[in-house]
Amino acid sequence: MGRLERRQRQKDEVYESILEAAWKLVKEEGWQGLSIRKIAEAIEYSIPVIYDHFENKEAILREFTKKGFVLLNDKLTTAAGANQEPVMGLRAVASAYWNFAVTYPEYYHLMYGMGMPGCEMVNEMPEVKALTVTLGRAIEMLYPDKSISAAEGLVKMKSFWSMLHGLVSIQMMSQERTTTDITSPVLAESVNNFLAGIRFKTSPDQGRIR
Repeated sequence: MGRLERRQRQKDEVYESILEAAWKLVKEEGWQGLSIRKIAEAIEYSIPVIYDHFENKEAILREFTKKGFVLLNDKLTTAAGANQEPVMGLRAVASAYWNFAVTYPEYYHLMYGMGMPGCEMVNEMPEVKALTVTLGRAIEMLYPDKSISAAEGLVKMKSFWSMLHGLVSIQMMSQERTTTDITSPVLAESVNNFLAGIRFKTSPDQGRIR
């Protein structure tokens, strides 16, 4: 291994150690407890070393935001791909979304902050754009005759996404025990109501989540 390769490898290792230390701090103290100083102390490097890899704390947060959206999209893509029947596919996507938020609350809080990602964030961050594509595809699959327009599909995708995010946000604010089961009455009813407003070629029984 040459000198340049060795230096790059060392740089990559420090980069990963910064993220590992940051994540450990977040798990222990939450995102508000994260700081460059604490990270430097945790990995036993000077503060300037951290700044060699990340411009500021916000840059670290942005990296975790990207990781969160990649992980969420992977979960939804896997769930959708395992179900060829459109309604069951949408149900699986809803379940995977809910489970992600329950399993990775630290990621979810950072990814969404106080609200939904805006158009600017979607356009600037490919990881968010990929998620919207996955959600949109789950909606389009409900229209095998391709009768839905791009504009209508976008509206329904945002409605579905907003519904899921709203349910997750309410659950996170609640003191009740969180359940990851898609048969949770509120989640099941919400998805059923969403499906009830969609016209697609299938039998009535397929449009119900039980």
